[in-house]
Amino acid sequence: MITSAEIRARFLRYFEEHGHTIVQSSSLLPGNDPTLLFVNAGMVPFKDVFTGAEVRPYLRATTSQKCMRVSGKHNDLDSVGPSPRHHTFFEMLGNFSFGDYFKREAITFAWTFLTKEMGLDPDRLWPTIYTDDDEAFALWQEIAGLPPERITRLDAKSNYWSMGDTGPNGPCSEIIYDRGPEACTCGNPNCTLADECDRWLELWNLVFMQFETHADGTTTPLPRPSIDTGLGLERITSVLQNVDNNYDTDVFMPIMERMRELAGMSIQEMRANIVPFRVIADHSRAIAFLIADGVMPGNEGRNYVLRMVLRRAARFGRKLGMDRPFLAETTQVVIDTMGQHYVELVERGAFIKDVVTQEEERFLQTLSVGLTRLEELTSELGSQGKQTIPGDEAFRLYDTFGFPLELTRDAAEEAGFSVDEKGFAAAMAAQKERARGATRFAADNAAELYRSLDLKPTVFCGYETCDTQATVLAIVRNGESVSSASENSEISIVLDTTPFYGESGGQVGDTGYIVANDLVIEVTNSTRPLPGLFAHHAIIRTGTVSVGDSVIAQVDEERRLDIARNHTATHLLHRALRQILGEHAAQSGSLVAPEHLRFDFSHLSAMSTEQLRQVEDIVNAEIRQDAPVSTRETSLDEARQQGVIALFGEKYGDRVRVVNVEGFSSELCGGTHLHSTGQIGCFFIKSEASVGSGLRRIEAVTGRGALAFVRNHMDRLNRVGELVSSRPGEEAERVAALMQEVKDQRKNLQDLQREIAAKSVDSLTDSAVEISGTKVLTAVVQAVDVDTLRDMCDQFRDKLGSGVVGLGAVIDEKPLLIVSITADLVKRGLHAGKLAGAAARLMGGGGGGKPHMAQAGGKDASKIEKAVSNIKQLVTDALN
Repeated sequence: MITSAEIRARFLRYFEEHGHTIVQSSSLLPGNDPTLLFVNAGMVPFKDVFTGAEVRPYLRATTSQKCMRVSGKHNDLDSVGPSPRHHTFFEMLGNFSFGDYFKREAITFAWTFLTKEMGLDPDRLWPTIYTDDDEAFALWQEIAGLPPERITRLDAKSNYWSMGDTGPNGPCSEIIYDRGPEACTCGNPNCTLADECDRWLELWNLVFMQFETHADGTTTPLPRPSIDTGLGLERITSVLQNVDNNYDTDVFMPIMERMRELAGMSIQEMRANIVPFRVIADHSRAIAFLIADGVMPGNEGRNYVLRMVLRRAARFGRKLGMDRPFLAETTQVVIDTMGQHYVELVERGAFIKDVVTQEEERFLQTLSVGLTRLEELTSELGSQGKQTIPGDEAFRLYDTFGFPLELTRDAAEEAGFSVDEKGFAAAMAAQKERARGATRFAADNAAELYRSLDLKPTVFCGYETCDTQATVLAIVRNGESVSSASENSEISIVLDTTPFYGESGGQVGDTGYIVANDLVIEVTNSTRPLPGLFAHHAIIRTGTVSVGDSVIAQVDEERRLDIARNHTATHLLHRALRQILGEHAAQSGSLVAPEHLRFDFSHLSAMSTEQLRQVEDIVNAEIRQDAPVSTRETSLDEARQQGVIALFGEKYGDRVRVVNVEGFSSELCGGTHLHSTGQIGCFFIKSEASVGSGLRRIEAVTGRGALAFVRNHMDRLNRVGELVSSRPGEEAERVAALMQEVKDQRKNLQDLQREIAAKSVDSLTDSAVEISGTKVLTAVVQAVDVDTLRDMCDQFRDKLGSGVVGLGAVIDEKPLLIVSITADLVKRGLHAGKLAGAAARLMGGGGGGKPHMAQAGGKDASKIEKAVSNIKQLVTDALN
């Protein structure tokens, strides 16, 4: 049996032999594309190539691209498992032509690969074409020798592809595999491709990109028509391995087999309960690849998708009787079976499993909390005489605690309740609609404006110089293109050449001036609204500027140097973190500004003081080495082969820029850097904290920022020394001594208050009243802290022998109540928590606690007498 790995390799080799460059799969995180949550098709990494915004050194490419679809028309998450072919993560095999070949070659390549290379029966392959694509209709007859009746014309819904509302588009030609009449699900054994039937399996989509739709709605022919194709690896594997669904292939079966072993089930039991196994197999792949590409579980965006998929898999594991974490075991199978081709799985394998286990354990804890919430809910509803759990509450259990509806239903039935399942379904549908809307980000209107100007890419000379002569190509004011602008205008200006670095890759944009004769323009920021195009956001201080003017662009060099210090230090920090924490500590975000740097990285726990000190020492040692910092351009594949670090989610072309710190680190980076590490001066870590599940953030300073940081700390230390009257170097000892004095004085005060309270017990005890045969003592007393108040309450309760004690005090300007009840009265139904909470509401507060002892606070200290006095009435009501 041919394996999926062999199919992938043969596909790539076949197209390489026909002049295509094998391009390594991009990350699941689309680089610099605000419209996509994940890469969801093989063409996404080439989007800018098709639009002409990016030029690659090859005209033909082939890939096996990692893809993820979790919502929208392409995939409904609920279908994953029951459906034989729905997936979250999948691989898309593709071949691409960027203005090189077109329909004839694309059809020839596809037909030859399927019939000759893979040996599929030509009689089972049925092509479809767009309604009026007569050219493709003729080519299929000529190349494949097919009769006209074997070629099906379909409308735009099925056979016309577009990148979106704007951009390249064109007709499609799909290759459909006939699985035979025995696979028919529509009830008509003579059905055709026009029918929706599982008999007809779409294998390969050939997109003939011939046109481009513009922002004004017009569509024009592309000057160089291109090809984009997609062949699903999972689907072609199911055909070549002669199984009727994707899950019975070697892509998924090893994962399902491991799950079967973990669940202690037989093959027959697995087949009888196949949906959970399919879900876990599919989701295990998505989980492994998402984490490998830098995504961590969270509550928003991509992080939320990972958390949702992981918890869904864990929930289905529970259906198989798994009450302990198990997904690390199934993701290990993914690493073992796919790691040879996708090496990032192996490189981050241990970290992937740690993240999975930690999140799964957290989910199991949430399940317990969810059960507690369900018990509270049934108690509340029962007290109101209701016997049905509302649908929105059932959905909240699902959405907040990951609680399956089935588990809610079972637990509710045990308590004599039913569930409003229609209400649950409605809430679920509304949530899905919101999720679908959240998968697309708002389009960048500025990008559309600059695209409409049809400008040539800006020549960036900022690596070599901080000033240059340039020509004004465009001026934008108030969202519109203008030919000129005068003094005090806020504008964005595009030059043919610029030394200003446009904000990207975490590095802020340059500032400075654009000048000419009497013209002075202050540049406040620089950005890249389109790939290769630089915009200078500025204010005209004096003069007038017009399109076509010759100007001089001058970057603020001191600020640029501060930024470069922090950027080069970021590379040192990244390498040092990997040395101390492990290779999983990969960069997941950064900010490089003149004042400081911020660095986000993957790690599951807070760094210790010792680890932070080690990282700081490594970076500063490298600074003292004054190691040379060099840059070079190379191919992306060569850089990866040399072990150069690439960042998750960044978009890289075929040619990349490598920043190398001699003997220490090597990363892909387009930012501005120093000539040697010694120019950084020194490096200090200001803070380390969590910014999400499995994500940490370090903030640090270098150069002038480090000097300001040290001076600020020295000034504060000197001020502390003055306040505590200590000599330099003895501040800590003096503060410690003063703190001990305060502690001793506080203890003396507490002891004194306890003595006073003990002496007043007899007199206050006499003020107790009897209510329905129960002694009740309430009073407002003086107490320095909560512990003192509790001690006083205990003394009064012990003195009474049997009774209720309610004491109030104002501590640190806040009113506080403590209620204590003897055990015999608790048995009679009195509850300290209820009494304290009800009384505290009179002070604008609340609280509660156990039946025998409770504490409550408030906001209005002036109402404490009223609250304490009210305890007597509350006891009266409770006993009667």
